[in-house]
Amino acid sequence: MASGWTADVLLGSIVLLGASVQWLTGMGFALVTVPALVLILGPAEGVVLANCAGCAISVVGLAGAWRQVRPSAMVPLVAAAVCTVPAGTWAARRLPEPVLLTAMGALVSVAVLLVMRGVRMPVLRGRKGALAAGAAGGFMNASAGVGGPPVSLYAVNAGWTVREFVPNALFYGVVVNAFSVAANGVPRLAAPVWVLAVAAMAAGAVIGRAIAARVPERQARRLVLLLALGGGITTLAKGLWGL
Repeated sequence: MASGWTADVLLGSIVLLGASVQWLTGMGFALVTVPALVLILGPAEGVVLANCAGCAISVVGLAGAWRQVRPSAMVPLVAAAVCTVPAGTWAARRLPEPVLLTAMGALVSVAVLLVMRGVRMPVLRGRKGALAAGAAGGFMNASAGVGGPPVSLYAVNAGWTVREFVPNALFYGVVVNAFSVAANGVPRLAAPVWVLAVAAMAAGAVIGRAIAARVPERQARRLVLLLALGGGITTLAKGLWGL
């Protein structure tokens, strides 16, 4: 893990990048940031920082879009997610760091590949699909900081458009990240690092909104997924090296 001012600069840059792509595409903060934050801070601190930042970004984004949330789909989804958060927290606290890194890298990489291929699964349709996606997402969010891909796969199988998906994903991000933070605690970071992280999130919001109109949505999402896949593979490699 990095240390000192180099780690702080890297952390700020990663949060800035993650916040920018989140505001640019409506998704991707955790996918982009978690692998790198885990490598810098370690699995425990990296995941909970991603949970905190993801919750804050989702709250801000949902403020203007909460009327578009679909309660019939999202209530069972987030309820199932909340039920599996404790299991994810337990796994994150019990497993050795190399095992955690390997598991996180594998989860991120496989989830990204499934989303990129737009995999369709009958099990992810209807209320049962919402429960299955929520259960998987809650566990992944608490253990690996990446709970979005199961929700993305549910949306693909439900036939949602991007405009329909974004507010519901934000609602999911608020609830599940809040419960993940409650279960895992707040990361133990120095005050200047917190200030840097908040400033990076704010700057990322400005940058993401500024370039959103200039970058085609499809290309932006593909870039996010490629960055996430690269981070997942890197984390997987480090975990396997330490086994």
